[in-house]
Amino acid sequence: MDKTDERQKIGRNASAVAISGNTFLTIFNFIIGLISGSSALVAESAHTLSDVLTSIIAFIGFKIGMKPADDDHQYGHGRAEPLVGLVIVVFLVVVAYEILSGVYIKLTSTTPLAPPELIAALMAFIGIFINLAMTTYLMRAGKKINSPAIIADGQHQKVDIFSCIAILVGVIGAQLGFPILDPLVAIFISIIVIKTAFELARDNVNVIMGKVPSDTILDEVRSAAKKVDNVKGVHSIKINPMGPYSSAELHIEVDGDIKLKDAHEIAHNVEKRIINDVSAIKMAIIHVCPFEEECATFENGNVL
Repeated sequence: MDKTDERQKIGRNASAVAISGNTFLTIFNFIIGLISGSSALVAESAHTLSDVLTSIIAFIGFKIGMKPADDDHQYGHGRAEPLVGLVIVVFLVVVAYEILSGVYIKLTSTTPLAPPELIAALMAFIGIFINLAMTTYLMRAGKKINSPAIIADGQHQKVDIFSCIAILVGVIGAQLGFPILDPLVAIFISIIVIKTAFELARDNVNVIMGKVPSDTILDEVRSAAKKVDNVKGVHSIKINPMGPYSSAELHIEVDGDIKLKDAHEIAHNVEKRIINDVSAIKMAIIHVCPFEEECATFENGNVL
């Protein structure tokens, strides 16, 4: 199985786990929430329903991002994944709004607050372990295949762990004579959702805006290029993130007296070495410069 097939399999399995797990939680959170009278658990069912939808969207973005380059998208379709991450952010904001709206209606109602039944605590306890297992699986899968869409889905899933813990505390507190805790917990859930939305928005905007994906990738590219025979120096490395992968552009320094054909071969060897050695790099553009002579580079549209 090549790397592309393996990446597709991991992404497909991660999406299947997320969709099936959240479908189960949505159904039972809603049913138990209605039976027990827990507004926090009903709010959580709305959140897990959004998890189902966002997992489907994440998988669609993952599939688009896997499409190869074509004439209209010469660097591939990888940026579909951070774009999908921003769509997930919109879902999170809508969920937070719906939760807060429900809490406002409940708090401003003339009907006295009633404590949820203990079955809501049992459902929250089960939800903690299911969400922990799904979050761990999604984050590991997303990081293994460097998928912004699946990582975003995993971050979204992680919110539910804290939500279920908060619901558990709220139900127990309400049973002890503090029914106000249940809607207050729903407010806490909405705050967590908003915080997660902000972090996801920041991370995915950074990818689209071209932020270097890691502090070490420049050193990794430089080290890979220097391993190639007859490369005497490397400079002006630039990384362009495309979502699950990046492209690299760099200048290598070679003996100024070698033939053009030899310089061309060295550049090709550097390109292959970087793509093989640096997992995040899928393509590389190599400029050849004579060693120990001034080499023109472009920065901010100006020749330096």
